[in-house]
Amino acid sequence: MPAQADRFDPVRAAIREQLVENGVPSIAVAVMQDGKILWEEGFGWADREKRTPADAHTMYSLASISKPITATGLMTLVQGGKVDLDRPADDYLGSAKLTARVGDARAATVRRVAGHTAGLPLHYQFFYEDEPVARPPMGETIRRYANLVSAPGERYQYSNLGFGILDEIISRTSGLSYADFMRREVFLPLGLTHTSVDIGPGLEAFAATRYDRNGAPIPFYTFDHPGASAVFSSAHDLIRFAGFHLKNRLPGQKQILSAAMIDEMHRPVDPQAVREEGSGYGVGFSVRTKDGYRVVSHTGGMAGVATIMQLFPDRNAALVVLTNSSSPAPRIIADRIAAIMLPGWKPSPAPVEPQASPFTPTPELAGIWKGTLSAPEREMPVELVFQADGLIRATFGDQLPTLVSKARFDKGVFEGDLNARIPNPDTRRYSYAVRLALRLDGTTLRGAATAVGDTDNDRVRNALMHWLWFTKQP
Repeated sequence: MPAQADRFDPVRAAIREQLVENGVPSIAVAVMQDGKILWEEGFGWADREKRTPADAHTMYSLASISKPITATGLMTLVQGGKVDLDRPADDYLGSAKLTARVGDARAATVRRVAGHTAGLPLHYQFFYEDEPVARPPMGETIRRYANLVSAPGERYQYSNLGFGILDEIISRTSGLSYADFMRREVFLPLGLTHTSVDIGPGLEAFAATRYDRNGAPIPFYTFDHPGASAVFSSAHDLIRFAGFHLKNRLPGQKQILSAAMIDEMHRPVDPQAVREEGSGYGVGFSVRTKDGYRVVSHTGGMAGVATIMQLFPDRNAALVVLTNSSSPAPRIIADRIAAIMLPGWKPSPAPVEPQASPFTPTPELAGIWKGTLSAPEREMPVELVFQADGLIRATFGDQLPTLVSKARFDKGVFEGDLNARIPNPDTRRYSYAVRLALRLDGTTLRGAATAVGDTDNDRVRNALMHWLWFTKQP
């Protein structure tokens, strides 16, 4: 409805600048206040090759904005008494259970899984339609990678795997596939006719193609964590979803969740386990205060995708910005829109890669550490040597020693990157580096060695966590 949006003309100019100067294929936006859509519009090409223009009903891959949508489906089961947020997630799974490397798996509740505080690690696996490897059953992914690397409730660790576990809980509890449940219990009741898990039958013509940084189409891909990443939706539908979470009863929407259930989703799960000062994470939503406004939101980003959804409950307002390439455009455009709607709103600073400082080991770290890496099929001896001059040598099995780079030690956790091979067949199909995240506890170091795949031509690969445990040598 561009004719009603004159005050957003400067935003239109900024959008066209992103399309022309930064090569973004298309951008779709929608803005709502007091239950009414003030503006929704698409710009650029949803599919360049087919010359399909983007509009408010173009379906974009949402990436991690799938999480609050999946959580909404989960909460309908909570409201119906079929799932208890404070029972262990294991109670709703099959034979494959969470493995507690630290703490008690019974404390990894459904609520904590949904709030990224269950102790689950960084994880993702991507599967492209033009490559031979298919997605494994969810039970296999849980058996291989659902390791609790910190005690439940101890810290915030963003985990796609957690939302893959939630979609498995939804399926097992409801007796429907995740996609069918979401369609029946969330999308249709909320009047989201251009929303589906992956691209639903009959909706192919509405889907935006995902493009890499060189402007080439990316082959269709999926993941072993659909509940975290697999939803497609239009700007029109997503702003209606946001309106529902602002407790606005929009035309054609059923009240699938009570106001109390919505409030529960927007409340931080473990307030002490914050991501950063002044922010938290509820049941599927990021929660923070910025420039005096309470913001309930989520972003999404992966190969050929960048998205943002922001709700401002105190102003009964929301906005969404969707694109079909990886770029900072959604953040830039969202800030332009928010500045028009919210007096005093300031642009968010662009993310800055932290500068690596020279590393000097503390007395507790200095010395030789010997331990074991646990891969799904077998274990491997590992050694770390923290030298007084700041160099850190790592030896994995019978491989040649390698140096650890980007080393840092903060709040009791040592982090660093290195090149090594991990004995796991899942890591053999791509090149990767190993990222360490190890907590110091007296004379032990324990945590994750994550094989993080290199990105080639915007194809995101995998991040697969393996458990590491070291003991300091006398």
